[in-house]
Amino acid sequence: MSEPTIICPSCKTEIRLTESLAAPLLATVREDYEARLARKDEAVAEREAQLRKREQAVAEARQGIEDQVEVRIQDERKKIAQAEARKARLALAGDLDEKIRELTELQEVLKERDRKLAEAQQAQADLIRKQRELDDARRELELTVEKKVQAGLEATREQTRVETEDRMRQAVAQREQTIQSMQRQIEDLKRKA
Repeated sequence: MSEPTIICPSCKTEIRLTESLAAPLLATVREDYEARLARKDEAVAEREAQLRKREQAVAEARQGIEDQVEVRIQDERKKIAQAEARKARLALAGDLDEKIRELTELQEVLKERDRKLAEAQQAQADLIRKQRELDDARRELELTVEKKVQAGLEATREQTRVETEDRMRQAVAQREQTIQSMQRQIEDLKRKA
């Protein structure tokens, strides 16, 4: 199918509409789309950078908690070992009252250790939950961005099609108006002749 053309009433040059009208319009739309896509890419990059920072902070916090747990466990083991050593000395000395007191203290130490260990385990569980939430948020962000990009592409294509068709209709109407004007001029010339 041949491309539509118009005849310049001044120089009689045949001009293809795709070259005179559609190409500048498509270039403008393309530039606008590429600029918007670049802005979206920048926004995505910034959000990804923020997510990486948050992931780094979570990793550092988790490592810190694990280190603290290890230190506490080592301390409690030392305390238990010392308490057991004292308990053995008391048993050898035959001091039953002191032995009972030390045993009570040891039980308190064990309870405290269990409490601190439970706190550390809870902190670690919270950290894992936050990591999962962060992963879910990142996946949701990526999906949202992809949907917005696809929606933007569809909207841009539709707008380009509508604007191109409108320009074509205007060009055809202008050509018909020019033809009618020339026909009237010819008829006027015929009447005057």
